[in-house]
Amino acid sequence: MKHFLIIFVLLPFSVSAQHIYNEDSALILENVIVKAYEQNRSLIKVAAPVSVIGQSQLNRFGNLSILPAVNITPGVSMEERSPGSYRLNIRGSSLRSPFGVRDVKIYLNDIPLTDPSGNTYLNQLSFYNFNSIEIVKGPASSLYGAGIGGAMLINTLPDVWNAGASIDYSAGSYNTHSINANVKTGNANRGNSFNFSHQTSDGYRQQAKMRRDIANWETQLKVSDKQSLHAFMSYSDLYYQTPGGLNLTQYNADPKQARPAAGPFPGAVQAKAAIYQKIFLTSFSSHYVFNDHWYNKTSVYGSYTDFTNPGIRVYEYRQEPHFGGRSVFEFKKKIKQSDLQIDFGAEAQKGFFNTRDYSNLHGTADSLQSDDNLNNWQYMIFAQANLELPKGWSITGGASMNKSSISDVNLHARPSTTQERIFKNQIAPHLAVLKQLKKQMSAYVSIARGFSPPTVSEVLRSDGLFGKNLQPVDGMDYELGFKGATLSNRLYFDISAFLFDLNNTIVQRIDVDGVYYYVNAGSTKQKGIEAYSSYQLTDRPRQFISATKVWASYALHDFHYGNFKQVNDDFSKNKLPGAAPNVVVAGIDVQSKAGLTLNVTYNYSDKIALNDANSVYGSSYSLLGAKLGFKINVDKKTGAIIFAGADNILDTKYSLGYDINAAAGRYYNAAPGRNFYAGVSLKFNQ
Repeated sequence: MKHFLIIFVLLPFSVSAQHIYNEDSALILENVIVKAYEQNRSLIKVAAPVSVIGQSQLNRFGNLSILPAVNITPGVSMEERSPGSYRLNIRGSSLRSPFGVRDVKIYLNDIPLTDPSGNTYLNQLSFYNFNSIEIVKGPASSLYGAGIGGAMLINTLPDVWNAGASIDYSAGSYNTHSINANVKTGNANRGNSFNFSHQTSDGYRQQAKMRRDIANWETQLKVSDKQSLHAFMSYSDLYYQTPGGLNLTQYNADPKQARPAAGPFPGAVQAKAAIYQKIFLTSFSSHYVFNDHWYNKTSVYGSYTDFTNPGIRVYEYRQEPHFGGRSVFEFKKKIKQSDLQIDFGAEAQKGFFNTRDYSNLHGTADSLQSDDNLNNWQYMIFAQANLELPKGWSITGGASMNKSSISDVNLHARPSTTQERIFKNQIAPHLAVLKQLKKQMSAYVSIARGFSPPTVSEVLRSDGLFGKNLQPVDGMDYELGFKGATLSNRLYFDISAFLFDLNNTIVQRIDVDGVYYYVNAGSTKQKGIEAYSSYQLTDRPRQFISATKVWASYALHDFHYGNFKQVNDDFSKNKLPGAAPNVVVAGIDVQSKAGLTLNVTYNYSDKIALNDANSVYGSSYSLLGAKLGFKINVDKKTGAIIFAGADNILDTKYSLGYDINAAAGRYYNAAPGRNFYAGVSLKFNQ
């Protein structure tokens, strides 16, 4: 209970708010513009649990990963089981994700970063590609299609376009190094940005090295007062080793060790278990204003992924070319004392994947085990209307119709065989009502249906078998929220409560041979309360301590299976594995007139069930981190930031990302102990 004292110490100052940070300590909620749900309006007027992560929040931690900044968001957990291997969990969505990002729809600027198979390679981006992030928690299928967990909208464009150059370098424990170089030319009307990132690390564990190189080019062009164009091109080359999960005995004996050999299967070192991932992405978008009432934005993209994975059991090759586009029309009109906005459009994606599995002979591909051509596509049409009424009332209603298919041609069979799964006519409605109580305060209720068909990786098992019986997940989410600012805008809060009933929940299994496979788990009942708050203790620009802010986030989740029986096992009413019932993140941010900054962060995670039977739990843990920075302005155009920090100061032993329902009890992926980093950032503006 001592960990929860932090909540009650900090929450009298703040009752909760989905984190918003800005260099301006007197940030006003109505000035935070949210693009999610095509709203393009102030956060206070958005009837949804949307969190905004800006530059200040990203930069209060080290510049190696967005993970700690994302984890401030109540109800959201980002995991990195080994350097470069990410998993994103929004309200329990990672239940079906042994690795990677699934069940969350992610957009990069105006294009879907999530591929048509339902998988997202979030690790194709570097820390420096993120200017801001919006996270929609809970189903957002009415506008974004498949994804029970929610949606993430990534914006790469800077808030202010300053021509010039910057270079960033940092180094840390475990031989970690990161360098980033950026050059911007032109201005907001006609500008180009070139970025290159290089990152390496030996990792905390054995067989956990990582190397990542990412090159980006981005341009924007204002053609006229009516039209603007944007293009983004990226190439990423990522290599990271995968140490594998440990059982409890191995974890307690030496948490740094890689998975050892067991039975007929080699260990991670002998198998040379790793990921080789190369991705090329290009996109183009057009924004066009027809008149005072009509507006359109249309985006198209193409992407190619070359993926190689020597694993414990197989040596996998994947080639994944895909393309797609999204177009949204917007109509606005004032009707007496009301404002009407209608958005409608379509999105489509098509993929031509090939997957080949070989036996793994000491880290080299041996005999062919499977060879599959996978054609997958999905499309949706959507529409939404928002009516702002007098006296602070607004009503938002929308829906989408979705269809997707997966076709598998087994080239290894003689003769070849074809199997297909079609998931059609998924209707996803959404209705929300908001009442603006004051200029800086509002309350809302919403109801939404979400769905998520099985991904290609779930339908095509890692042993090459095709899952014919796996059904889409669907459910209804009921949400109640209250957000705003008070006490002269010093106190910010955002509280949401939800009830989410899911059917055909997909859960992962790992058999004794290390094969990942998936089953529908009947129904789940998910309810919770999520809260964030911040309080500006001091705001005196002329004083030595110019600004001090405390903040805290809290997530209370009660996730259980409903009716879930498998053969002779009855898991009904058991806790959902992989979801912590209580999570607290709190911190203090201090700025001085001299340019010094101090950021201190505390994390607490409750114990987590690791299997459906609830027979094994991961221990609760507490983390403490701190960063000290010093900002130097040489002149109006040149500046530098020097920083140093430490993570896991308490040297807590914990696992950042469990392997849920793993065979032989191999649940544990040890996270780094106490570690340090330091760096410098130089900026030169024209």
